[in-house]
Order: sequence, then structure tokens, then C-alpha cells
Amino acid sequence: MVIFIDESGIHKQSGHSSFAVAYVEVRNLETLNRKLVLINESLKITSFHWADHNWVIRKRYLKRILNLDFTFKIAIFDNPVDISRELGQIFKYLVTEKGIRSVCIDGKKPKWYENKLKKELRNHGVTVKKLRTVKNEISEPGIQLADALSGFSLYCFENLSDKSNKILFGKFKKADKLLVQMVF
Repeated sequence: MVIFIDESGIHKQSGHSSFAVAYVEVRNLETLNRKLVLINESLKITSFHWADHNWVIRKRYLKRILNLDFTFKIAIFDNPVDISRELGQIFKYLVTEKGIRSVCIDGKKPKWYENKLKKELRNHGVTVKKLRTVKNEISEPGIQLADALSGFSLYCFENLSDKSNKILFGKFKKADKLLVQMVF
């Protein structure tokens, strides 16, 4: 099993803020990567990044990934006081599986983020050598998937009145893609 972790909204500095952490579990990485590349090609994009695309592309991407073989957990923090402490706590709940081959995170993370994750990996008997930081999202479609799920989950949390996206989020639940959803 390969794990991809990404978050959305973590860099907001002012006002009321919330952020989401997506923890995506993939059993057959090669098949998933191949299908994600095909989805990107069909949408005429080189890679998917939530902040870089409009709603037409976002919705098409989300609808197409519904049929792929993955599951995910989502944690949403509403107006956190200490982000580093909150992330340390949430990794305890997210990292629960056995048989993890590798964990991939976006390469743009601060050192404390990586250290918190390494601590939880050690606590669950996973060697920290299995942690990979991905510097280039294009090279790892799984990070793009985690980015899409964290961005979409955060949007749905912050915009509860948006019915069409609420319906789409419900489809992820119905398809048994969403294993855990936590709000702090």
C-alpha cells in the first residue's frame, strides 16, 4: 500500500481559517498512475493542482477519479490555534494501516511537518526511509489526487450551502472512497 498526504488551506494567515489534510491509500500504484495520466490527458492538462484550475476542470477531474481504486481519510481543522500541534495529533488517527510500502508528501513542506509525520510513522512501526517528499507533482499523480481531495473537502466544508458540490462529495461517500472524515 502506498500513502499520499496533502493538505489545503494551510497557508492562510489572516481571519477565520480552516485547512484540510487528505490521506489517500492506494493498493495498485501503477494502475492508478496510468489512469490518472489518462484523465489529465483527456482534460488537456499536464498535471492537476486544485488552485490552478477552474470549476469546470475541477468537477470533471473529481467525477473521473470516482471510478479509480483508492480510499481516503480527511481531517478538517476549523480555525486552529497551533497548526504544528494539530497536525501531530491528526497523524495519530490517520496513520493506522499495516503494510505501508511508502508515504509520499508534497515536497514544499517545512521540516517540522516532516518530523511530526516521521514520529507517527515510527510509532506505527513504519520505517522513516519509506517517507518520500515529491518535489515535482507532475512526476507523481498520486500527489495530484491527494491535492484534489483535500481542496475539494475543504471547499465543501467552507461552503455548506453549495448543493451541487455536496452531492458530488456524497458520491465519494456512497462509493466507499471516504473512510474517515474528522472535523476539529
